[in-house]
Amino acid sequence: MQVGIVGLGLIGGSLAKAYKRTDGIRVLGYDIDKSIIDFAALAQAIDGPLSDADLAECDCILLCTFPQGVIDWVKEKAPLLTGTTVIDCSGTKARICDVLFPIAEDNGFTFVGGHPMAGMHQSGFKYSREDLFDDEPMVIVPHSFEDIRLFDRIQKLLAPVGFGRISVTTAQEHDEIIAFSSQLAHVVSNAFVKSPTASKHKGYSAGSYRDLTRVAWLNPDMWTELFLENRDDLLKEIDFFISSMHQYRDALDACDEQTLRKLLDEGRLRKREVDGP
Repeated sequence: MQVGIVGLGLIGGSLAKAYKRTDGIRVLGYDIDKSIIDFAALAQAIDGPLSDADLAECDCILLCTFPQGVIDWVKEKAPLLTGTTVIDCSGTKARICDVLFPIAEDNGFTFVGGHPMAGMHQSGFKYSREDLFDDEPMVIVPHSFEDIRLFDRIQKLLAPVGFGRISVTTAQEHDEIIAFSSQLAHVVSNAFVKSPTASKHKGYSAGSYRDLTRVAWLNPDMWTELFLENRDDLLKEIDFFISSMHQYRDALDACDEQTLRKLLDEGRLRKREVDGP
């Protein structure tokens, strides 16, 4: 198998290292920063640079850049991709799939939207790990839900990465759920740590603070693009969260012990309902 990876940051670098664990897989990589390509080769994460001449020979090409970068790269390289399978790994799917499904069909290659559900607050190749995706979920968005052979091919292409589960969904459902499960969490974490009290927290904070603020340490360029790509779904989640917070605030302001206890118990029960005990 030959795999091409475009974008050798945390996600792309980790995918490269994961594939290299399996004998017989040749991994070629591209990054806009040539020094990263050289470093990845030195670290034996890739076998060499990914050139235009290699594209059609790749069984799979994974695109690990920002959403607009994915679209721009595929538009430029589309005539060179005939016969291969291209999977993007960015955090939103609707616009990417709307634009790239017809381009893939017109140029004789397969495009599948993808989102590996794992990461870290650090970014860049130096933080990449071969086990980052072990037992973690992978979400894919195919053009057709009736092509069983495509699902089988995707599973075989991704098997060396070590994902624990591959889920199939639509681009719209993906973006709606991600607005809650990932994007809102980043907004809340980033806003929470701006409290003036945060500068005094050392010696007073433990797991709750660490858990809630971990993703405040984010890549502002990437997350700005992702938030704007998914603006409507994220606004809906933010509005619901603000409405909920007003309920807690109003109960506190009124010293309404009964309502406050009820709100807290509702949250506890909801957590159990969605995640189990």
